[in-house]
Amino acid sequence: MLFLKRLLGIALMTVWLVACSSPVSQANYDKIQNGMSLTEVKAILGEPAETQTMGIGGLSGTSATWANDKGLKISIQFVNDKVQLKNLLQ
Repeated sequence: MLFLKRLLGIALMTVWLVACSSPVSQANYDKIQNGMSLTEVKAILGEPAETQTMGIGGLSGTSATWANDKGLKISIQFVNDKVQLKNLLQ
């Protein structure tokens, strides 16, 4: 019985740590590649904290920013829904 309580405690702590960890990290920044769509980036980083979109003629541009509670920010510029430029800001 004691073993099961410890095992349950470890499992709960693992779930809590995973839930509290932010997807905004150097490792996830490195996964983002030019040409990825906004949907693909959201699958890695989640919903952005801020977005701005504009269009001119046949081009559309979106700037999106993700941030964590430690001051790390990822800024990505999309042209026609494809990553063109990314920055990691600390």
